[in-house]
Amino acid sequence: MNPYEVLGIKEGASEEEIRAAYRELVKKYHPDKYQDNPLADLAEEKLREVNEAYDMLMKDITNPSGYQSYSSGNAPKPDYMQARRYIDAQNLAAADDILNRSQDRSAEWFFLKGVIASRKGWYDEAVSNLQTACNMQPNNAEYKQHLRAILNQGGMFQNQAHGQGYNGQMNDDFCCKALQCYICADCCCDAF
Repeated sequence: MNPYEVLGIKEGASEEEIRAAYRELVKKYHPDKYQDNPLADLAEEKLREVNEAYDMLMKDITNPSGYQSYSSGNAPKPDYMQARRYIDAQNLAAADDILNRSQDRSAEWFFLKGVIASRKGWYDEAVSNLQTACNMQPNNAEYKQHLRAILNQGGMFQNQAHGQGYNGQMNDDFCCKALQCYICADCCCDAF
């Protein structure tokens, strides 16, 4: 279901246009107009669709789930809205499929690809895509926030590794020293 089609407006419509279209359709399909009418069930179904479409668009404009509001002031493309919903539902394959079919390689596309990569644990790809999105829209706070979070997460793992003795310095752990000696001896024995 394309919420723009349900409301009879063009994609990227402003918040005011969405509200106006919604009000008109609510008046048209209001249950009071269809009392004792054989079309009452159909009108009720249409009103339900109108309410769902309106809620979907307004939610995505004012505060998309898990994300900040869009900085451009326009409603996002329906494909990107659907990809965000799939990401929120942890259906990363479906979100990725939508993005891979898209010909538009906008900042939003790179941002969503970065979010998917980060959810999959692909740190380098996530950083690369998020940096591209930030470079394309340097004033987008949402993109910057996600990039900072990923970079901070990478720093946390690096600090944990250094704290565990994996920083290239000799560790005083007896087991580690014994293992190092064993590996060295094994290498020497194989050489002869």
